[in-house]
Amino acid sequence: MPSILSILPFAVLLVLIALGPLLFEKWWHRSYPAIALTLAFSILGYYLFSIHDLPQCIHTLAEYLSFITLLAALYFASGGIVIQTDEIGTPTSNIILLGTGAILASMIGTTGAAMILIRPFINMNKQRLRAYQKVFFIFIVCNAGGLLTPIGDPPLFIGFLKGVPFFWISRQTWPFWLLTNALLIALFYIIDKRNNQTKPSVKKSHFKLKIEGGKNIIFLLVAILLVFLDPNIKGMNWVPAFHLHESRISFIREMLLILICVLSYRLTDKKLLHRNEFTLTPIKEVAFLFFGLFVTMMPVLQWVQHFSAQPKMANSINQHNLFWLTGALSAILDNAPTYLNSMSAAIGAVGLNVNQQQDVLTFLDSPSFVQVVAISVAAVLFGAFTYLGNAPNLMVKAIAEQKGIKMPSFFEYIFKYSIPILLPIIILNWLLFCLLY
Repeated sequence: MPSILSILPFAVLLVLIALGPLLFEKWWHRSYPAIALTLAFSILGYYLFSIHDLPQCIHTLAEYLSFITLLAALYFASGGIVIQTDEIGTPTSNIILLGTGAILASMIGTTGAAMILIRPFINMNKQRLRAYQKVFFIFIVCNAGGLLTPIGDPPLFIGFLKGVPFFWISRQTWPFWLLTNALLIALFYIIDKRNNQTKPSVKKSHFKLKIEGGKNIIFLLVAILLVFLDPNIKGMNWVPAFHLHESRISFIREMLLILICVLSYRLTDKKLLHRNEFTLTPIKEVAFLFFGLFVTMMPVLQWVQHFSAQPKMANSINQHNLFWLTGALSAILDNAPTYLNSMSAAIGAVGLNVNQQQDVLTFLDSPSFVQVVAISVAAVLFGAFTYLGNAPNLMVKAIAEQKGIKMPSFFEYIFKYSIPILLPIIILNWLLFCLLY
């Protein structure tokens, strides 16, 4: 069992991720790579030379590589897809775009969907761009839209890496995806209609889009298909791999995803990248910070499993407590590590190990599977509650501000939009959860 002090690097990194951009913006953007690497290597050194747990290090680094290569492949491929429209941002055309974003988010990830659609959304509404429009874009495209598949949002992909079957997630979360996106889009339409004072000179009969970057669409599809190239998935035992505990680890998928990144960047028309204002900064930030999070989280997960297995703690762990606790932490911290900590607590409470895929499958086959549903829904939906909850939230904020567009402040976002709009919808999701389970 690692020392309790080994949890400190994880806590420090989370605090800095939350407060660094707000209080020390210039210093943070200059220093975060060094901070993440220093904290991560301090834990790796501790595990290798003090408690001699090499298998845990290999397991964690393999999961990080799977996570970041998929995210990078989706990011690079989507960076070369340009969507243009001459539509004016009427309430109808806006909800068509947001509805498209809700679907795309689960197909190509919230990051990919947000990067493809945020610029056309801003351009459509340039004559009457309001704060609520940008916030609803974050609610729907950057978060709620990704609830349907593991590709959609980082927490769900981490669950997939831990052994949660791909379509198991879709079967459990589709009612919540449908309820949340339908309510958000309907509410947006009502608000947008009330605030629509523009009268286009030419009435258009249908929504027109021009999509450029055909090669990159192919790269996106290949990246999505590669998700299933996992030796731990039933029917994929032909994939070359080596055994680590009860898991099989293969880097074939990851190498192919890296190849997609390279080919996409080299073969994409540079004019398309320029028009999308494509830079490496967002994916670089995600790569460094999540490396730090994945590694420093190792002792945290072990301690969570240890405490949750104690009789007093185990008795207090249920789907309702997990829903609200996961949600509250996802709102103020990044929802991916929050999801994993909650999963670790739930599985550890019955004496199983979140790092063993067979244990995860055993848990999903038990009545306690509802806890994983609660954790998944809460992590994704509460990720929209603040700018800090999910990486695409900050990316959309940065793109808007780069174009000179004012975004709501941190607290304005919460008190003017999240609490009055998002929180009631989350409560309805909880009531639906109670009804279904």
